[in-house]
Amino acid sequence: MASPLTHLGDMPIEVFMRDYWQQKPLLIRNAFANFESPISGEELAGMALEEAVESRLVLENGESGPWELRTGPFTEEDFLSLPKTHWTLLVQAVDQWMSEIAELKDFFRFIPEWRLDDVMISYAADKGSVGPHYDHYDVFLLQAEGKRLWQQGPKVDESNPRLEGTPLNILKEFEAENSWVLEPGDMLYLPPQYSHWGVAEGGCTTISIGFRAPSAAAILEDLAAEIAMDLPDSQRYTDAGAEVAKNPAEIDPASVARLQQQLGEWLQQPEKIAQWFGAIMTEAKYPDTVALDADDAADWREQMPQGAQLVLNPASRTAFCREPATLFVDGEAFPCPLAFAEQFAESHEISWDDIEDFPEIAEDSGLLDQLVAQGTLIYPPEDF
Repeated sequence: MASPLTHLGDMPIEVFMRDYWQQKPLLIRNAFANFESPISGEELAGMALEEAVESRLVLENGESGPWELRTGPFTEEDFLSLPKTHWTLLVQAVDQWMSEIAELKDFFRFIPEWRLDDVMISYAADKGSVGPHYDHYDVFLLQAEGKRLWQQGPKVDESNPRLEGTPLNILKEFEAENSWVLEPGDMLYLPPQYSHWGVAEGGCTTISIGFRAPSAAAILEDLAAEIAMDLPDSQRYTDAGAEVAKNPAEIDPASVARLQQQLGEWLQQPEKIAQWFGAIMTEAKYPDTVALDADDAADWREQMPQGAQLVLNPASRTAFCREPATLFVDGEAFPCPLAFAEQFAESHEISWDDIEDFPEIAEDSGLLDQLVAQGTLIYPPEDF
């Protein structure tokens, strides 16, 4: 496992987190010295032929009009028919399929691991781009091969007009505030909502390390349902001590303030919220990929005493909390010894020594059986 970065270029991580994270963009020259791409454009195209891999092609001048979006899986003929310039291939979650890409995530563990989403990789032909746009999440754009011109514009939102006639969220108006050409090993950090536009200067490959963050709407909707399940019917809006109504038809400010206070009191359930949050933030992005490995290690009781290990499925996600001691895996909460939860969430692997230290996890129909049955725990894949 790679060590988390301690510097971004010449900048200590603590300075980055204090002054830049979720606040303003940062260009980091030579963030990864002597960087060599773990994957070529041809290998990326090969992945896009697979049905289990999510992939997209963006053509600036497509057959159906400007900024045409095509979704994979693709065929070799699809790539052979592409123009020489002005197109981009994007492949999601390459970290689930290649260990060298997965290892890149370890460098970013100065940010909570449950915030990491996936590693997307794009290959762009000369002048290839996905247009001026913005994202709702933080992203580190690491140049892997070739050169790309990045232009960064102002912070924007849903009110900024979009280009019509394309399913892509292309901004109708874009004005660059900064412009840089990135070469292999250079990296650009962009907080949410900063508009940007990357254009390839010759063929190039870019690695995008993205971070997940549920929307306020999703949090309120899902958390409210979770909290409401345990609230008794007798717990209701109350207004003891209210003053005489000046206008009996008015929803007055005092009533609204009273309701806000009561909502805050109903939400004073830190353990409940931690359980909900841990489950939400570890939901697998591609659960079907996890399910493909269900019961792959069903004979672990025979194999592990002989030296075999169980590892976290590359498509799975995990985290833990202390109060109450819980291991979160793929959107589910599993009570277990805190020491084991902390160790597994850090290492992503289980050996026979761990079972001897924590025998309760190996009970029939216990934690290991459950995680193996759903495909979360597997034997190490060949590429990993």
